[in-house]
Amino acid sequence: MKNKGLGKENFRSIYVSIGLLMMSVILGTSGFILIEGFTFTEAFFMTIITISTVGFREVHPLSELGQFFTAFLIVISFGIFAYAVTTLTRYIVDGVFRNYLKDNKVKTKIAKLSNHVIVVGYGRNGKQAIEELQRHKFQVVVIDNVEAIIETIREDATMLYIQGDATQDEILLDAKIENAQALITALPNDADNLFVVLTARAMNPELKIISRASSFNSDRKLRSAGATNVIMPDKIGGQRMAKLVAQPDIVDFLEYIMLRELEEVYIDEISCKDISPVFAEKTIGEWSIRSETGANIIGIKTADNNYIVNPSPDVNITSNDQIFVLGNPEQIRKLKKVLYQSN
Repeated sequence: MKNKGLGKENFRSIYVSIGLLMMSVILGTSGFILIEGFTFTEAFFMTIITISTVGFREVHPLSELGQFFTAFLIVISFGIFAYAVTTLTRYIVDGVFRNYLKDNKVKTKIAKLSNHVIVVGYGRNGKQAIEELQRHKFQVVVIDNVEAIIETIREDATMLYIQGDATQDEILLDAKIENAQALITALPNDADNLFVVLTARAMNPELKIISRASSFNSDRKLRSAGATNVIMPDKIGGQRMAKLVAQPDIVDFLEYIMLRELEEVYIDEISCKDISPVFAEKTIGEWSIRSETGANIIGIKTADNNYIVNPSPDVNITSNDQIFVLGNPEQIRKLKKVLYQSN
């Protein structure tokens, strides 16, 4: 989607060329009416054939003053006509008009979104985040301020985008931030991320905000500004490299499960809020999940935000908990069907 600044120079050139062309037509038509006494239709026709230099003969023989006026009109209007034709041709050939139509189509789609995720910055981290979100079927709106990046995004018919500065209220409003469930800001500059977090938090107090940070000092500032989580790629990368030396097989195993796009196994999270009453307030052992579905409960997030890793069968699960399960897609689907079977 184009924001107010996108294509500004292109549209300004079109407006200027059309304005100059209309001024030439008005000048020529008025001149032929006043000097030669032509009717409006005759004066307009004479102006058009003069400006376009098509070479048709005059509608009436011109007086000496009329000939001077015609020569003057040709001199001032020839460049204007050529400029207008060139500008309009470039507008169509360069795809500006096509992009304008597509951007408006994208704008209409974004206006209807809710529970979507806004990703600010389409760099390396932003692109990886978008790929993972799309794999989990999230609707994503990308915001970036670089024309070349937006041109790249336009080539993907499935992407929703806005070109602009995400620190500006109107850009986040265009992205329907009031209806979004989360925002990821992955700009390379920590100060820019800080401004995005401040702006987004003020506009949607309930929004989940995840920010990228490069400096260790930025973590506290971003959280104070309203970031729910702060991710430091450099820190994570360093820890992973050290783990590959100390515990390489563990890293490979976790990466195998979490990071690769696997069809055979993955980890999913399931809310217990709306599960069938037959499972409410019972232990994992009483659920018999493993024997019925093949999926494994590997973790629990309790109502007070504590985590239980590898819970034992006698752990009681409440409707306020979140469970983490390991299994292939069919096992996960079967588990959800069982848990929600009476709803």
